[in-house]
Amino acid sequence: MNLLTQLDQLNLDADTKLQVVDLVQALLLNQSQQAQQTIHFQETKIQALTLELAHLRRIRFGKKNEALSALSPSQLSLFEESMLPDIAAIEVEIEQLDSTLKADTAKSQRSRAGRQPLPDHLPRIEHRHEPASCQCGQCGRDLVKIREDITEQLDVEPARFFVHRHIRPQYACQSCETVIAEPVPPAVIDGGMAAPGLLAWVITNKYLNHLPLYRLEQIAAREQVTLSRSTLAEWVGRIGFALQPLADRLAWHLLQGSTLHVDETPVAQLDPGGGKTRKAYLWAYRSNDLEPGPRIIVFDYQAGRSGRHAQHFLQNWQGHLLVDDYAGYKALFSAAASPCIELGCWAHARRKFFDLHQANASGMAWEALQRISALYAIEAEGKHLSIEDRQQLRADKSLPALHALHDWLMQTRSQTANGGGSAKALDYILRRWPALIRYAQTGHLPIDNNPVENTIRPIAIGKKNWLFTGSERAGQRAAVIQTLFGTAQLNGLDPAAWLADTLTKLPTWPNNRIDELLPLTPAFIQSLKQ
Repeated sequence: MNLLTQLDQLNLDADTKLQVVDLVQALLLNQSQQAQQTIHFQETKIQALTLELAHLRRIRFGKKNEALSALSPSQLSLFEESMLPDIAAIEVEIEQLDSTLKADTAKSQRSRAGRQPLPDHLPRIEHRHEPASCQCGQCGRDLVKIREDITEQLDVEPARFFVHRHIRPQYACQSCETVIAEPVPPAVIDGGMAAPGLLAWVITNKYLNHLPLYRLEQIAAREQVTLSRSTLAEWVGRIGFALQPLADRLAWHLLQGSTLHVDETPVAQLDPGGGKTRKAYLWAYRSNDLEPGPRIIVFDYQAGRSGRHAQHFLQNWQGHLLVDDYAGYKALFSAAASPCIELGCWAHARRKFFDLHQANASGMAWEALQRISALYAIEAEGKHLSIEDRQQLRADKSLPALHALHDWLMQTRSQTANGGGSAKALDYILRRWPALIRYAQTGHLPIDNNPVENTIRPIAIGKKNWLFTGSERAGQRAAVIQTLFGTAQLNGLDPAAWLADTLTKLPTWPNNRIDELLPLTPAFIQSLKQ
C-alpha cells in the first residue's frame, strides 16, 4: 500500500499531516537518488570488468612465478645450464683482465684429460696447412717431413654432423736440426673441439629457436655424437663474452640516430635463495625505419622496470623517443631542458577503442577506429616517399584529419560520463595529444611503436619454452645475443650464417675494424670504410 494513502487514514491535524507528508517525500527522494547512484556505479563497474575481460581473452598470459621446489628435472636443468655459462664467462673475463692467469689457465686447459674422441663414423674434411716455403729459413736447404700434427674440430650442418681434420705436416732441416710447421689455426675458443659452425648452431638454437641445451644434447645423441650440457654451457658462456664488443658497438651506432622506439617485456628470473622467481625486464631500443641509416635493435636486460634504466642506457642522448604511457618514461620528458622529446603511439591509442568495441560493440569506439584507420591509410600512401614528400603529404592530409579528430574527441568526451571504459579511452588520447600529433608535423617520425613490439614478440613467445632466465648475468648474455640476431634479421641476414662467419673471423680480427663484423647491410658497412 502507498505510504501517502496510509497517511490519509491516520487521524492527524492538518499541520502535523503536512509535516509528515514533507518528511515522507524527502525520504522517498533520497532513496531514489541513492538507488540511481548505486545503479550508475554498478553500470560503470560492469563496463570496466567487461572491457578487462575482453582484453584478457585477447592476450594470453604466461606463468609469472615458478617455485624452485616444484620444478621438473628438465626445468631444473635449465637452471643448471644458466649457471655454468656464467662460470665460463667469468673465467674468460678474468683471463682477459690478467694476462698471467690467462697463460696459466690456457696451459691447464690443454692438459685436461677425459675428452672423448670424435666419432669415427662422421665424414672428415681435411684441411692441409703447408708452410709457405719448403726451404729452411736459416740455411736455405730443403725441408723433410718428419710427422704430422693432427687436430680435429666438430662441425655441423643442419641435421648433419661432420669433422674438420686439420693436418699440419712438420718439416725438419737435417742440417741445422730445426722443425717447421704451420701454427694451429686461431679459434674463438682456444683449444676447443667445436668449429665455428657448431658454435653457431648451438647459439642459434638456444637463443633464436629457444631450445634449452638439454634438447640440443638429445639432438646430437640421435646422431651418436656426445655433447654434454656442461660442455654446451661452457661454449655459450664464452661465446656470449666474445660477442659483447659487437653488441656494444651496435648500441653506439643506434644512439647516433635522432629517433628511437623503446619498449620492455617482463622476464622471469630465478631467485634460488627464495625458492621462486622474480620479475626482471628486457628493454628494447630500436632505430627508426623512416630515417636513413642501419636498422638496429638493442636489448638491455635489467632487474626492474624503473625509468632510471632507460635513463642509464640513453645517457645524454638527444632526440625523439617513441614510448607508451608507462610512468617510468615520464622523467625523460619532465625537465624543462630535457634532451628527449616524447612521441605518442597511435597503436596504443587505437587498442583501447578496439577493446571497447570488442566488449560491447560501442558505436563511439567504432567511429574512433574509423578515424584512426584513416590516419594509417595516409601513412600507407606515403610509405615509399622521400622524407620531404611524406612531410608534404602529412601536411595536406594527416594534419586536417587530426584536427577533425580532436574536435570530435572533445565533443564526445563532454557527453561521456566519468569512470567508464569510454571515458578512459578518450582521456588517454586527449591527455597525450601533443605527443600523438607530433609525427604529422614532420616527414621522418613514425606513427606508432609497432616496429619495436614486432621485434620483441618472438622473444615473448619463446618464453613459453625456457620459462625463466637463471641469473642476471644469463639475462645480460641473452640480451647481447638477441641484439645481434635481431639486428641481423632486420637487415635481411641469416643469423646462423652471419654468426658462423663472424666466429671464424673474430679471433684474428683487428679492433679498429670491428664495424665490418656487425650484422648490418653490406652497403652500410661499405660506407663505414669510406
